[in-house]
Amino acid sequence: MSLLTVKNISLAFGGPLLLDGAELTIRDGERLCLLGRNGAGKTTLMRVLNGDLPPDGGDIMRRQGLRTALVTQDVPADLEGTVFPIIASGLGEQAALLEEFHQVSRSLQSSTDPALMERLAQLQKRIEETGGWQMQQLVEQVIRHLKLEGDAAFAHLSGGVKRRVMLGRALVSDPDLLLLDEPTNHLDLETIAWLEDFLVRRDKALMFVTHDRSFLRRVATRIVELDRGRLSSWQCDYDTYVQRREEQLEAEEKQAAEFDKKLVQEEKWIRQGIKARRTRNMGRVRALRQMREERRARRERSGTADLAVQQGERSGRRVIEAEHISYAWTGQPIIRDFSTTILRGDKIGIIGPNGSGKTTLLQLLLGRLKPDEGRVKLGTNLEIAYFDQHRGQLDEDRSVQDNIAEGNDWVEINGQRKHVIGYLRDFLFPPERARSPVRTLSGGERNRLLLAKLFTRPANLLVLDEPTNDLDLETLELLEGLLVDFPGTVLLVSHDRAFLDNVVTSTLVLEGEGRVGEYVGGYEDWQRQRAEQIEDEEKKPQAAAEKVQPQRPGRDRPRKLGFKEKRELEALPARIEELEAEQATIHEQMANPDFYRDHGDEVAQLQQRLEQIARELEQGYARWEELEALEG
Repeated sequence: MSLLTVKNISLAFGGPLLLDGAELTIRDGERLCLLGRNGAGKTTLMRVLNGDLPPDGGDIMRRQGLRTALVTQDVPADLEGTVFPIIASGLGEQAALLEEFHQVSRSLQSSTDPALMERLAQLQKRIEETGGWQMQQLVEQVIRHLKLEGDAAFAHLSGGVKRRVMLGRALVSDPDLLLLDEPTNHLDLETIAWLEDFLVRRDKALMFVTHDRSFLRRVATRIVELDRGRLSSWQCDYDTYVQRREEQLEAEEKQAAEFDKKLVQEEKWIRQGIKARRTRNMGRVRALRQMREERRARRERSGTADLAVQQGERSGRRVIEAEHISYAWTGQPIIRDFSTTILRGDKIGIIGPNGSGKTTLLQLLLGRLKPDEGRVKLGTNLEIAYFDQHRGQLDEDRSVQDNIAEGNDWVEINGQRKHVIGYLRDFLFPPERARSPVRTLSGGERNRLLLAKLFTRPANLLVLDEPTNDLDLETLELLEGLLVDFPGTVLLVSHDRAFLDNVVTSTLVLEGEGRVGEYVGGYEDWQRQRAEQIEDEEKKPQAAAEKVQPQRPGRDRPRKLGFKEKRELEALPARIEELEAEQATIHEQMANPDFYRDHGDEVAQLQQRLEQIARELEQGYARWEELEALEG
């Protein structure tokens, strides 16, 4: 069933048309990935679909009562309050009830005011009548999985965490059409995996923009491309799209070349002498005029980025050597007893949850932070280029070209002088954009500019902290190729699984409590090796109990339940029933107004128990599904 149809819409902001006769139909339950280069107008299109921005022309037909929600990369500047009520506000009427219940419950932790108890009883009854407890569990689930603090003040959060809050609000609102602009930015791998599952299980329409190819492959059911103002639909997976799109571009270039050749011939004919003019075919003249208009109207596809890093002199064979280093912050271990040797040419990926210490590990390995214990020895002749995910190396008030050349007209790349405007063209900055201040650039343009700035400096050690955020897929793949071919050493922090798999030769994983695991290969290799480790650990006690000689697990043999896992699976349904029965009993108790008068001191305790039960039920159901899948 059609939710929304766009017909022949156009939109411009004083320059070339961002939308030029764009047409699209979105159906219920579809999950569309919107692709296009940085600056092509993807965010603008989603704002149009959300009703925030009217098009200059064309028609948009929405199903009656259609509800949409948009999460952009910009955070509202005037939003106030704490995280829980902001996310719960996506629930509409139930949000006010849950927020007041949340506030009254907190007040009763330090008070036994009968009026508060009476109000809590009223709220409890109203929430039950409207199915609000299930909604509260959804809000708490989203807060937990997005790794947010419900009582944290929104105004004090970082930009990345604020974006997670806005994502949470959109998810709980459950709109008919959810619009997400780069939803995986600022999420760690565990949270990305949860978001994938959440969106795939959701049975309503979704349109999203992403540079994360693993996320795209898992979530999208259709690909829509925005190119030169037009929308094209591809009913296939991403890899098939890439192949077909390349074939289409080749055919388009060939057709354009034939058109231009014919135009040259016609122009030559029209300029023949007086004898030819006397016998001129007026139909042919009119056709020539039409060809001129077509050529004038043709919007050329923007060029391909030409990334090149300025290579420094060859470093020593040993680039970094860490011996038993440890580091703690406010008494909490970040890195504990970690040793590694990084050699010239290694491509090292660093992954872990947000806040686990990835940037801290980088600073320790580079000698910029002194470990509490152990030592770090840097190799000889190192020339380091550091990509900061916060883009602090860019001066927002200076122009793009001044950020690159410091007021000069030329830059030197691998021994060759190049005009700064020509160099910026290689990074897809046209001359007019090169003269613009950095503050006017989009996130993807800023990332490209920072890469351009770094690559003007000789380097044999590239340190890249989340370089892929906001880059379009084409530039991302070019960056991959550059890093693979780079003869020096690379340290790469990223949550982009495909990028890690395609670039790194080994991976450092921050596993919690200061542990750093070292694995050969990228993300998929780590997942496989870690699963084999867990399987080996589970088989050891089983083999000892059954006195069976352990067998080395085959890589291709399917994973089976261990003895302890079978027992766990058998016990889980009964445990879940117990939790649900306890939950129902507490709800029944708290639904009775007399309870608040006679047992006011137990209210806060029971509310905490309800929250704990909700967490245990979620974990129990997830574990049950996991074990049943292995058994099946």
